Amino acid sequence: MQEILRSNDPVLISYARSLLIDAGIESVEYDSHIANLEGGVSGIPCRLMVIDADIDRARSTLARSKLA
Repeated sequence: MQEILRSNDPVLISYARSLLIDAGIESVEYDSHIANLEGGVSGIPCRLMVIDADIDRARSTLARSKLA
């Protein structure tokens, strides 16, 4: 798996995930639980990950939406 996006903004992560879902790309959110435990201090950003085979399509999808 490779990181496609890292952010402290849960809305941005959610929006990026919805774009990837619409493109048929499965993604996994890492570190969201620990970031929530920190209380939004923004010391630990959430990471959005995709499998290696989908990384190029995922980058293209997010680039079209000006997210990456």
